[in-house]
Amino acid sequence: MIFTVKGVNAVVDGRHVLRDVNLEIGEREIHVLFGPNGSGKSSLVMTIIGHPSYKIISGKIFFKGIDITDKPIEERINLGIGVAFQNPPKIHGVRLKELLNVIANNKAKNPKMVEYLEKLKIPNDILSRSLNVGFSGGEIKKTEILQVLAADPEFIILDEPDSGVDVENLEIIGRALSEALINKSALIITHHGHILKYLKPTKSHVMINGTIVCEGDPEQMFEQIMKKGYGWCERCISFRP
Repeated sequence: MIFTVKGVNAVVDGRHVLRDVNLEIGEREIHVLFGPNGSGKSSLVMTIIGHPSYKIISGKIFFKGIDITDKPIEERINLGIGVAFQNPPKIHGVRLKELLNVIANNKAKNPKMVEYLEKLKIPNDILSRSLNVGFSGGEIKKTEILQVLAADPEFIILDEPDSGVDVENLEIIGRALSEALINKSALIITHHGHILKYLKPTKSHVMINGTIVCEGDPEQMFEQIMKKGYGWCERCISFRP
């Protein structure tokens, strides 16, 4: 397994946000994590990346066999973990172009940068603008994904890549990711699952109230959620299609 979360419990501001979370992702596997709003999906992302506000009180996180439970964000990124956040911050005075140059200098320059720009249909004028300042929802989402792809991490986490975008941009993002994630390991987090029109995950999971309660075949699980909602998952211990 390239990535393992083992019995993790985590708190933030005194709130218990993750409860005995277990997750295993193998090399070149793409997993999808479903869950209703407030179920703990984004808390899991913050805990995995090592955000200091999210404290692990028990359990371990391993990446490539290395215990990263107590490692800082920088070390996790350097080991090969990349995250595209759901709501990245606006940064006045830092141009997207400058940030991409920093990313390229921290890793071997990614020869696919121009290809990603074209596939995500990101116009050149955006590169000279302050990061996410005045960007549309689609522009924010596409440039956030561009940044994580430019870093070329071994394990990619995409937090709600299909939220806040219109149908046209969803297709652009979906098609770009379907190619970029070939031979990659990834965890895709989604509420409504529209991105699955373009991606074919290996396995799916459902998070309810801070814990992963179900796992199974992505297409069948998504169909079940669409038919019966997440209330069905609240009663299940495991899912076997």
